[in-house]
Amino acid sequence: MAFLVRSSGAVVKDRETMEQILGTCGVSLELWPVQSTDRTAALLSRDSPGTEEVEEILSEQDRYFQKLREAHGYQTRDLVVVYPELPGLSAMLDRFRPIHYHEDDEVRYVVDGEGVFGFVLPDGDQVELLVEKGDFIRVPRLLEHWFRLTETRRIKAIRYFTGTAGWVPVYTGTPSLFSGETARTA
Repeated sequence: MAFLVRSSGAVVKDRETMEQILGTCGVSLELWPVQSTDRTAALLSRDSPGTEEVEEILSEQDRYFQKLREAHGYQTRDLVVVYPELPGLSAMLDRFRPIHYHEDDEVRYVVDGEGVFGFVLPDGDQVELLVEKGDFIRVPRLLEHWFRLTETRRIKAIRYFTGTAGWVPVYTGTPSLFSGETARTA
């Protein structure tokens, strides 16, 4: 289950309270059950599923894609797969860790594993949110945020796009109030 950590170290586990805090900066957090057959569950357990297997995983979750397409105009989706032995993992994570924003919404649906999104709130305070299997998150365009993995260094998430133009990170130079480790058991 997702939880939120304030810069003071206070932990928030109540979903309604988390949604209220995140709502101050326009972040949407929803719980979407992962649709899974035995076959899909087996594919999700693999570190690096092949192209056809990825399409099977995506197809299994397409009812959500259709909902997003109709409501918000999302046109494409893909599956990002991150695991400890992924070549270039450290360099990839180094791009997401500094505080930045995008010109387009960042939309993720976690189907396996876990990660941490951090956000700069309107009052300048910061929070980190652990997301895991079943969490759907929409980070609005222009919101200062960052992303990092937990100590498991594993996540599979469906990314939804309206286009590709808004995906270049714009680094803000805002310093993080977090040390980089959110306790998994907080």
